[in-house]
Amino acid sequence: MTDPSAHSAALTYGSYLALDELLAAQRPRSEEHDELLFIVVHQVYELWFKQLLHELTWLQERLHRGEGGHALATLKRVLTILKTVVAQVDVIETMTPRQFTAFRSRLEAASGFQSAQFRVLEATLGRRDEQMLAPYPPDGPGHARIAAAMAAPSLFDSLLRYLATQGFATPAAPEPRPAGWRQPSEAVQRVLLDVYRADGEPALVCERFVDLDEGVQEWRYRHVKMVERTIGDKPGTGGSAGAQYLRSTLFTPAFPDLWAVRGAL
Repeated sequence: MTDPSAHSAALTYGSYLALDELLAAQRPRSEEHDELLFIVVHQVYELWFKQLLHELTWLQERLHRGEGGHALATLKRVLTILKTVVAQVDVIETMTPRQFTAFRSRLEAASGFQSAQFRVLEATLGRRDEQMLAPYPPDGPGHARIAAAMAAPSLFDSLLRYLATQGFATPAAPEPRPAGWRQPSEAVQRVLLDVYRADGEPALVCERFVDLDEGVQEWRYRHVKMVERTIGDKPGTGGSAGAQYLRSTLFTPAFPDLWAVRGAL
C-alpha cells in the first residue's frame, strides 16, 4: 500500500530547482516597473558567472591531464555561455536612461564592481591585482575566494602545462608576474610558434583560447556601451568611476602571447 506521505515528499520540478527560493530572491526596493528587470538580469549574470567558473575549473583539470579533446569540448561550452552573457546586454538596453534613473537611488552603495564572482573569474583568467580585494572585508568569503584564485595557477598557466604534456618545451618556471594582467613573454611565444607550426590538436586548443579572450573583450565592450547609454559619464553607484573605469579595461588581453605570435605565423 502506498504511503500517502510519499507523494508530498517526492522530488518535483520546483523542489529540484529550488524555485520557491529562487523566485523569492527578487526584492525590488521601489514601485518602479523596470527595477525587476534590472535585478533579474544581474542575478542571471551571477548564475552564468557561477557556471563559467565551474567550467573553467573543469577545463584546468583536463588541461593538466593532457586531455586536449575534453578541453576543446569544455571551451566550446564556455564560449557558448559567453555569447549568451553578451546577448543579455540587449535585454537590459531596452531600459531607457529615465527608467533606470527612476530607481537608481535605491541601489545606494550597491555596485556591479562588488561582484566577487566576476573578480574570481578575472583572477582565473590571469589578473593579479591586490586592488581587486579592496571592496571586500578581509575576513569575508569574497576576499578569501579572490585571494585563493589569484594564488592558484591561471588559465594560461594551465595551457602551458597542457602544452608540456604534448611534448613542447614550455618554460621550466613561470616568469615574474607584475600586478595586473600577464605581460608578453618572448620565451612563451617561441613555444607557441612551434605549437602552431605543428598544426595539431594543441594548436586548436590555443585558437579556442584566443576565442575565449576575444569573447571576454566583446562582453567588456558591450558592457561599457550599455553603461554609457544608460548613465553617460556619471559616476557609478557605490562611488565607482562608472564608464570611465570600464573603458580602461577594453583591449587588454588576458593571453597577450597568443595575439603577439600572429604576426610571425
